[in-house]
Amino acid sequence: MNRLITDRLMAWADSPRRQPLIVRGARQVGKTWAVRDFGARRFPDHLRTIDLERRRDLHRLFEGELDTTRILSELEAVLGERIVPGRDLLFLDEIQACPRAIVALRYFFEDIPDLHVVAAGSLLEFALGGISVPVGRVEYLWLHPMTFAEYLRGVGNEVAADLVEEGPQATGETSHRTLLAHLRDYLFVGGMPAAVQAYAQSGRVVDAFEVHTHITTSYRDDFLKYQPRTGVDVLDDVLVTISRSVGDQLMYARLSARATPATNKRAFGLLERAQLVRTVEAVHHVGLPLGARVTRRFKAVVVDVGLMQHLAGLPATVELAKTDLLAIHNGAVAEQFVGQELVATAPGDDRLHYWVRKARGSTAEVDYIARVGSSARAIEVKSGPAGRLRSMHLLLAQHLDAAPGIVLSEAPYAELPEQNLLFVPLYYAGSLGQLAG
Repeated sequence: MNRLITDRLMAWADSPRRQPLIVRGARQVGKTWAVRDFGARRFPDHLRTIDLERRRDLHRLFEGELDTTRILSELEAVLGERIVPGRDLLFLDEIQACPRAIVALRYFFEDIPDLHVVAAGSLLEFALGGISVPVGRVEYLWLHPMTFAEYLRGVGNEVAADLVEEGPQATGETSHRTLLAHLRDYLFVGGMPAAVQAYAQSGRVVDAFEVHTHITTSYRDDFLKYQPRTGVDVLDDVLVTISRSVGDQLMYARLSARATPATNKRAFGLLERAQLVRTVEAVHHVGLPLGARVTRRFKAVVVDVGLMQHLAGLPATVELAKTDLLAIHNGAVAEQFVGQELVATAPGDDRLHYWVRKARGSTAEVDYIARVGSSARAIEVKSGPAGRLRSMHLLLAQHLDAAPGIVLSEAPYAELPEQNLLFVPLYYAGSLGQLAG
């Protein structure tokens, strides 16, 4: 399975300003696989891997003075192989198990700058919170669940993946309907690599559902590792509530009935640090930089669209029977999908925003504000004709630079210059950046 991060890892490896790299992301999004795959391609026969969770006996190497020459020599003895700067890739997997190894990364940069060093691990955000990693000594790459295009390649449909990655354009009716059918499968399978692999092997969505069960169980098992501690039941309540409330404005007081608003807010923050949920910030102003005028309102999405439906307890037999993608969970699944795609393919800042304006007793909202090329653009996930897009038209009347507004739907690609609208098929949500040209 090809991942978007592979090209970014290749660019890192060839950069003259390269620093030790930490690959970050939620548990089970494929960090270890992605680094190993990259290592096999870019450093064939020269990938040197140390799993610091399995080899806790090696934590002693990072105690006391962090002498990189000594550390490298002892790692060579453990591996039984030389680690040659400029030729080899040293991969420190599950590095969160040994926080001192994270500190050591800065010294690898200072003492052995020619050595390619990559680290990865689960719940790294909690480990990083307790140590000092100087700016300019370590860099980061984020890995997210597989995008729709990555999923298509994962199930063996390279042609469809190429078409999606080319970006929004008019396609034939057959291609359009075929991509919508593939997208419908993706909305249930999701982008967790193990779920995609299970579905690719059997062609049965129910096999992906079984993987979702295992992954969510592992997430809940991790709650005990969160620092500072918050009640496991409260964390679970908050995660489930968010999964059921994608697209809705949230209030901390309503995330869990068994805790105070302050405790719920803390639980939300812990889940966000673990990359299981992501805030969608409300803004009144549409422009760059995004989020310059954030309000106190907020929504949220979860890590993956397949896991979202599992956590929300949606009746799969009922939802699978729906042919309208925008009707699944009353449109929340489509909104989750779009947020997920925007985060995974963001050119830089991957925070999510939506537009809101309250006036004369009513509230106008547009689902997302995202950077497309060199401008901020309004994005609405919508079924129905353009005439129903009241909030979008209100936004565009106030912010001309955000035009044309982008409407993601099941409708074919269409430009409506008289309404300052661009209708884009939902499956192009992750390639909106191609509109920049």
